[in-house]
Amino acid sequence: MQQRAVHRGRRYPGSERRHQLATRARTQRFASGLADPNRLLLVADRGDGEVVGCLTGTLVEPSAMKPVKVATLVSMYVRPAYRRDRIGGRMVDAFRAWAKESGAGSAQVTAHAANAEAIRFYERNGFASQSVTLEATL
Repeated sequence: MQQRAVHRGRRYPGSERRHQLATRARTQRFASGLADPNRLLLVADRGDGEVVGCLTGTLVEPSAMKPVKVATLVSMYVRPAYRRDRIGGRMVDAFRAWAKESGAGSAQVTAHAANAEAIRFYERNGFASQSVTLEATL
């Protein structure tokens, strides 16, 4: 029996295949990122293989707009039950050490203005506000 993706009660022939191809492409991009020295992926586990947190980072070479190599903490997540165990802080420490060893002159992270908990976390871990981005819906 052929499986088809269903959206709001409608069947779309071929959509399952497109989903499989998209998943394969994401997997390949992820795998290529692991070998890229300008990317970092950290995974925190409990010691038994159960993942409780992860962090991704990238390096951007100097440019005319920013004449220093910059390390960007792209995303970080720690499961809520483990947020008081210093896992996030240790991952940020490892990210900053990687950035420094890689020749970055600065490290940056972006947090949504409404996410006060994340902003406080990053400030406690050595980040300080340098600019404000204002956005308008179009």
